[in-house]
Amino acid sequence: MSRRSVADEDLSEVVSELSKRGVNYAEEEAPPHAVAGWHQDHVQVALGLEEPGKIAENGLASSAAELVNSYEFADPAILRAVYRYPDDLVGRNMLLVGRFLVLRFAMGVRITEAHDEVRDGEHRIGWSYQTLEGHLEQGKLTYEIAKDMASGAVEFRIHAYSRRSRIRNPLVALGFRLFGRRTQVRFYAHALERLARTMQAPPAPPQPHADGIVRAPGDRPPFGGDPVTIRFLHPGR
Repeated sequence: MSRRSVADEDLSEVVSELSKRGVNYAEEEAPPHAVAGWHQDHVQVALGLEEPGKIAENGLASSAAELVNSYEFADPAILRAVYRYPDDLVGRNMLLVGRFLVLRFAMGVRITEAHDEVRDGEHRIGWSYQTLEGHLEQGKLTYEIAKDMASGAVEFRIHAYSRRSRIRNPLVALGFRLFGRRTQVRFYAHALERLARTMQAPPAPPQPHADGIVRAPGDRPPFGGDPVTIRFLHPGR
């Protein structure tokens, strides 16, 4: 299998291979230890109200958390994901496929943290992934459902820090320099909108295919739907 291309039938193999890849940056060089050269983003959207108190089973907040855990918030026009399911959330390796025109960039991330805490009058549950070797970016994203325990107001929040990785192909590097940040910000905005909209009619839980791999969001094939694509596997360093 080429390091620069990947076919749909290779997905199980590629996801398994992610376990051999490490995080592609040193945490001591990233926020909060260092901030120069890093984008830092914090965005949120209101999802609605439920009864005051902590997050309740089968309530609005827990339903939103399930959608976040299965990656149903992603805009499939920008980013799709494949991962092995069922599996533990922490330690889950995910192959993300970025989409730009006819280009497809298959890159690995790993969920390295999860939290369930009460702080500042809120009950917050969420998880974080970090980018792996070969990703176009370096950084960490945290997806969080937060409930104000006094009012019952529920929000979806994204916290992130990131910077551009070293990229093998000079044309891809130029394109990412021109369009990468713009696409990243658009992904955040669409993710907030999509989760709020999806909460109106939540889909069934994800089901793995015969290869044991889930396609998300909405069971969308990561590369499918287009007659011609140019695919890159692990385009960064």
